[in-house]
Amino acid sequence: MAAQNIGLIGLAVMGENLVLNMENHGFSVAVFNRTTSKVDDFLDARAKGKNIKGCYSIAELSDSLEKPRKVMLMIKAGKPVDDFIELLIPHLDPGDIVIDGGNSYFADSIRRAHDLQEKGFLFIGTGVSGGEEGALRGPSIMPGGSVEAWPQVQPIFQAIAAKVDDGSPCCQWVGSDGAGHFVKMVHNGIEYGDMQMICEAYALMDKGLGMSADEMHAVFAEWNRGELDSYLIEITRDIMAKKEAATGTPMIDLILDTAGQKGTGKWTSQQALDLGVPAMTIAEAVFARTMSAIKAERLAASRQLPGPPAKFDGPGSEVVEMIRRALYASKICSYAQGFQLMRAAAQAYGWELNFGEIALMWREGCIIRAQFLGKIKAAFDKNPRLANLLLDPYFKQAIDKSQDAWRRVIANAVRAGIPVPAFSSALAYYDSYRSERLPANLLQAQRDYFGAHTYERVDKPRGEFYHTNWTGRSGTTASTTYNI
Repeated sequence: MAAQNIGLIGLAVMGENLVLNMENHGFSVAVFNRTTSKVDDFLDARAKGKNIKGCYSIAELSDSLEKPRKVMLMIKAGKPVDDFIELLIPHLDPGDIVIDGGNSYFADSIRRAHDLQEKGFLFIGTGVSGGEEGALRGPSIMPGGSVEAWPQVQPIFQAIAAKVDDGSPCCQWVGSDGAGHFVKMVHNGIEYGDMQMICEAYALMDKGLGMSADEMHAVFAEWNRGELDSYLIEITRDIMAKKEAATGTPMIDLILDTAGQKGTGKWTSQQALDLGVPAMTIAEAVFARTMSAIKAERLAASRQLPGPPAKFDGPGSEVVEMIRRALYASKICSYAQGFQLMRAAAQAYGWELNFGEIALMWREGCIIRAQFLGKIKAAFDKNPRLANLLLDPYFKQAIDKSQDAWRRVIANAVRAGIPVPAFSSALAYYDSYRSERLPANLLQAQRDYFGAHTYERVDKPRGEFYHTNWTGRSGTTASTTYNI
C-alpha cells in the first residue's frame, strides 16, 4: 500500500469526521486511537471500503506516512496532547509536522511550537470549528505555528474547509506559534456572546411578551432571512419548533435552565483582562452561564426577593422589531470587542493577524458563521488598520439606526425585571467608547489619595505624572505603579 498523506490520532466524533472529510477529498489517511478497538469499529463501519489505513501503534502509524510526516492530534486538550507528542517524537524525523487540532490553550501552543522547533520538528496548532457536521462537510480551520509547515498542509486543509460563495476556503494561515489557537479561542468567546444575546432576545419575547414557542419560531425564521442571518439564529428557529413526541410540549419548555461551559469563554475573558481590552459583553456571557449554574440558590431567592411583573407594554410586533434591533446592535459591539482583543494580542505576541481573512474564515463552517461576517471582512479589507468596528461607516450607520430601539428594550427589560446582561454591557461598551470623558478622573484621584498612585493632568502633556498630598499628612513620595 502506498504511503498515506496524513495521519490522525483520536477517533472521537471530530476525529472520525475529519478523516472522512479528508478521504472524500482524495487524501489517504492513517488512523490510530489509544483504545485500538475504536480503530476496528471505525474500519468496519464508516471507513469501510475507503482509503483509510488503521494502525495499532504509533510506530505503525509513523511507518505508514509519506515524508515529511504530518500527524494530526484530535484529542483532549492539556496534558494528553503533551503525552502524545512525547510518544510521537521517537518515531519522527527532522522536518516532520505535528498538528494539534483540539481546543488547546494558545499559550500551550506557543510552548509546543518552540519546544518542537528546538528538536527539529514543525508544529501547527489549529482551531477547528463547526462541530460534527462541520468536521464532515467543511469546517472553519484556523492554523498557526511553524510557517514552514504551512505549504505541506495547505492543500489538505483548504480542500476540506468550508467555502464561501466565490469558492474561497475558510482556512488561511493565521500566524506564528499560538496564533491559530488564540483566534479559535476568541471565536469561542464571541460564540458565548452571540448565544447569550439570542437567549436574552428569547427571554424578552417569552417573559416580557408571553409569546409561545411557535410564535417565536416564526420570529427567528423571519430574522434568519435578514441581517441576523446566521447558524445560531437558524438553529434557534429549529429549536423553537421542536415538540416532545409523547406530549406535544415544546422541547424548549422542558429543558432545565442551567448551562454548561468548557472554558474557552473564560480564557477569552481572562486574556481580555491580561491585555487590558474591554471585552465586557463576552465576560457577561460567561458570568450568565455561571449564574445559571446556581439553580437551587436562584429557586430559593425567587421565593423571597420581590421584583416587578415581567411584562412589556406596547404592541407585540413593534416590541419584537425593537428586540431585533437591540440584538443586532449588541452583536456588533460584541464582535468589536473580539477584534479589539485580537489586535491587542497581535501586538503583545508579535503576530501579523489579517482581520479580513479571519472574518472570511468565520464566514462559513463555524458556529458563529453569519452573513454579518461579510460586512466585517469588507470593513477590514477597506481599512486594515481600523481601530474598532464601530468606526466603520457601515457599522456606525447600523448602530445609529438601531440605538433608540436598543435603549428602549434595555429600559423596558429593567422595568420588567428581566435580566439582559449582554445587551446592557454591549450598550455600556458603546456609550463608554464614544465618551470623550469618563469618570476615571475621580477613580484615579481615589487611587492617588489612598495609594499615591499618581495621575496625569488635562492641562499637561500625556506621560507626565503628578501626586497630591490630599490629607496634608502623606508627604510627597509617589508609587511607581500607575498602570497594570
